[in-house]
Amino acid sequence: MSKETKQEEVQEVILNAPVVDASANENVAPESFDWESFESGLNEADRKEKAELEQMYDTTLEELHENEVFKGQVVRITDKEAIVDINFKSEGVISLNEFRYNQDLKVGDIVEVMVDQREDKNGQLILSHKKARTLNAWDAVNKAHDSQEIVNGYIKARTKGGMIVDVFGIEAFLPGSQIDVKPIRDYEQFVGKTMEFKVVKINPEFKNVVVSHKALIEADIEVQKKEIVAQLEKGQVLEGEVKNITSYGVFVDLGGVDGLIHITDLSWSRINHPSEILEDGQKINVVILDFDEDKSRIQLGIKQLEAHPWDALNADLKVGDKVKGKVVVLADYGAFVEVAPGVEGLIHVSEMSWSTHLRSAQDFVKVGDEVEAVVLTLDREERKMSLGIKQLTPDPWTDITTKYPVGSTHKGKVRNFTNFGVFVELEEGVDGLIYISDLSWTKKIKHPSEFCAVDDILDVVVLELDVEARRLSLGHKQLTDNPWDQYEGKYAVGTTHTGTAVDVFDKGATIQFEDADVEAFAPARTLEKEDGSRVKKGEETSFKVIEFNKEFRRVVVSHTSTFREEDVKIEKSNNNNNNNNNSNNTIETSTLGDIDSLAELKKKMEEGGN
Repeated sequence: MSKETKQEEVQEVILNAPVVDASANENVAPESFDWESFESGLNEADRKEKAELEQMYDTTLEELHENEVFKGQVVRITDKEAIVDINFKSEGVISLNEFRYNQDLKVGDIVEVMVDQREDKNGQLILSHKKARTLNAWDAVNKAHDSQEIVNGYIKARTKGGMIVDVFGIEAFLPGSQIDVKPIRDYEQFVGKTMEFKVVKINPEFKNVVVSHKALIEADIEVQKKEIVAQLEKGQVLEGEVKNITSYGVFVDLGGVDGLIHITDLSWSRINHPSEILEDGQKINVVILDFDEDKSRIQLGIKQLEAHPWDALNADLKVGDKVKGKVVVLADYGAFVEVAPGVEGLIHVSEMSWSTHLRSAQDFVKVGDEVEAVVLTLDREERKMSLGIKQLTPDPWTDITTKYPVGSTHKGKVRNFTNFGVFVELEEGVDGLIYISDLSWTKKIKHPSEFCAVDDILDVVVLELDVEARRLSLGHKQLTDNPWDQYEGKYAVGTTHTGTAVDVFDKGATIQFEDADVEAFAPARTLEKEDGSRVKKGEETSFKVIEFNKEFRRVVVSHTSTFREEDVKIEKSNNNNNNNNNSNNTIETSTLGDIDSLAELKKKMEEGGN
């Protein structure tokens, strides 16, 4: 019996119920009068039947809630709509567009629906199958996310950054990075396919769902990885596939677990980049060198599958032998030369030239050069070898006494300066030092750079030679006579000369004579002229020498002594003191000011002499 038939029968029973005769209460006592029968027009039995029918009517018609999912039966299908019975007072209609996914819909099918409108303009109940599917789909998606359940999804289309997947009727996003563990270049190949996914993220506020196929693959790989890792042992040889090549090494897939071959473990010979010997996808054999406690990092090697090159090195090779090789690495301190495949020797920069000047190895060789060298040290156990290039030429110090005897003169190139002198190279490997005091007889030099420049060619004379210490002392001024030997007679104490006061200060004046190398000092009180005035700066007049010291190139003069007799006596006394080798005492002893002036001059001249 249909719902509408039950409703019609209930209404008919109520309308056709018999009416109670009021006269039945005429002879009844007032306290026994049936007022309910009188008011309703029904006797007790009819009222009971009516109550039962009303209860049947109320329980037959369900209340409809808009956010509730109902199950209904398709009772009729038109060109545009499906008529669905949900056990309500009237049947509802659903647009066939909502059943596009189900082309096999037929009368009698049970479908899930929600109320879209209780009544449209025609009083018709409007239902939605799509809303019901969506609500149920969100419940299913949340359940799958919480339980990590694997779900099936239909890839509908390509979108920016990934794919659109239909899961339970909801459009979910599949990022491109979550399709596979390997990078995907062609996304279109997946459109139209049904695949398994895991729901990895849900945003209820924006109704967004993110799914991943890669997560399933990684889970499978993790299981395989544990099985493989459990069997790993150091020294074990496995087959793998080159997965990724970097500048520092190569990652190899061992069948679900990755290992790294460091660039130094690829070949016994030096290489600049792993791509020189391997390529992506290449099948190779590797040996397990090491792994951490949980075996998450596995260190692999290839070169260890071959014998070490040092084991194949010529057994007759010994110290002193000559070898040829190619420069493979260059550093400031030296060059590594490969003398055999995988066998290298170091040529330290100090073994590249007999010169004592510290230079960089780049000044002698470059990477790729073919060089010849002499074996200096050879340690087969430690697998170390040192080489030398300079040993291919004779040591210039072998016959140094023959080529550079003391007193011999030569030409040399200025190599560098120090505060105390100049280093001059006479030939490759033979350097000598000229002390600053041996540069000039006359010039007062504070730093060698005032006298010459780097790479200048200087004439030198050998002053000293120490073969054992490999030291050579040179001189430059010794190539000429010392002019102060002549000045000693020309500017003897008591001689008078014409000079110019080039500088006048509180304690005296600087006097320049005709010989440019001779610069004298005149104490302040010796500048007084005969008329009582004083010698002024730039004035030319006569001066008498009152002190001369060749060793310190010091000359003290006086203008006053040229016309005062007492100064002449003082000069004679000073001359006597000089004869007694007391050249450090000045003749002007009458005032402390003069003594101070002479002391200052002495200090100035001594500094100039050094």
